[in-house]
Amino acid sequence: MELEAIKRVYFVGIGGIGMSALARYFAKRGCLVCGYDKTRTNLTIDLEREGILISYMDDDSALPVSFHEKDEETLIVYTPAIPKNSVLIHYFRQRGFALKKRSEVLGIISKGQFCIAVAGTHGKTTTSSIVAHILTHSGFGCTAFLGGIATNYNSNFLLGDNHVVVVEADEYDRSFLTLHPDLAIITSMDADHLDIYGDSSNLQESFHLFASQLKPEGTLFVKAGLPITDGITYSLDKYADVSGLNIRVEQAHFVFDYHSEAQNINDLSLMLPGKHNVENSVAAISVALKLGISPEKIKEAVATFKGVKRRFEYIVNSPEHIYIDDYAHHPEELRACFDAVRQLYPDKKLTAIFQPHLFTRTRDFADDFAQVLGTVDDLILLDIYPARELPLEGIDSQMLLDKINLASKALYGKAEVLDVIKNKQPELLLTVGAGDIDTIIQPLKTILSHA
Repeated sequence: MELEAIKRVYFVGIGGIGMSALARYFAKRGCLVCGYDKTRTNLTIDLEREGILISYMDDDSALPVSFHEKDEETLIVYTPAIPKNSVLIHYFRQRGFALKKRSEVLGIISKGQFCIAVAGTHGKTTTSSIVAHILTHSGFGCTAFLGGIATNYNSNFLLGDNHVVVVEADEYDRSFLTLHPDLAIITSMDADHLDIYGDSSNLQESFHLFASQLKPEGTLFVKAGLPITDGITYSLDKYADVSGLNIRVEQAHFVFDYHSEAQNINDLSLMLPGKHNVENSVAAISVALKLGISPEKIKEAVATFKGVKRRFEYIVNSPEHIYIDDYAHHPEELRACFDAVRQLYPDKKLTAIFQPHLFTRTRDFADDFAQVLGTVDDLILLDIYPARELPLEGIDSQMLLDKINLASKALYGKAEVLDVIKNKQPELLLTVGAGDIDTIIQPLKTILSHA
């Protein structure tokens, strides 16, 4: 399907972070954009305010008349998270509409553009957001589809006036194989999505295929130590091709030096905490230098990057309470998040509320989760958020809690947690998870702000 031919787009699952960015893109192009989602959220409310018509009924009776009959100018986009028995999906398929996954549509958009793709089992949202911010802040410009709400722009979508596109290359169900980037970053290849891949070797094979789809003149930046031999390596190790060195904390900011054979940039200041975010910044800076952006503009842009919502986001920061929220839902992401908290607040007692995401992920990494969750001082565990899955026998939060070697640990429902925190009044609180744990952020903020 050619991009220029598309005049009407319907999104089944429009409230997803990746889907909503595409919806905004087509709306900016002047297309008629409508969609369905199960639940009204802050994100769908924002889309409605932007003029996009959204239904919350999975029923063809709720479809606008423009989407009743198939034609060559109409595109239907769906997310794999939508149940297979969806009435709308069945309706569109029965009538022969062109149905595309979100990843396929990104492939259509990026075709013929200069594509910068960021892949990785974690780190890709922050890294792609830093890339997009450097390009935008420096005046170079780009159109960006992000997997989170960039705080600087309060959006997951940026529209540029050039032919440069920044995209997250999602490994879930091999989605990123629709892309053929000019510049690519691979941040990580830890085992994940084993419900799709079966084992880590299949996941690694998929990343190798992604790397092989780089355009002939393209450049790949890959985190040092990953099992991909082609590409320019980056890390916090001086033996990588490009590296972040001399890392220190100054006035709650991480400060570091960027080093490569061709370029040194000293005393870069980053608002985002954690060495993993310094590493993400090193990759983004490498892309910006490759595009010819000056070190001075890069340094200024990095210093002004405010981060991504739900990626180490300060909710409360007062003398009495510090409350941080993070999207971490994989053991390695939790480890990086906890490490960043400890570096910034080594003397404070850390209370963490964690909501496991997916029964299969909890099953596959139960021992790893138990080990890393056992490093906090006080743990509150929520029930597993199922997302697209049905329950698995013997896999629940109690099973995980029993594995955690920690004196202060408990399992609560979301409603109970608010009273628990009201009584505990923790000086350092962290909420982590990728499910609907974000629904308790505002109530927790209210409790700690009025303590």
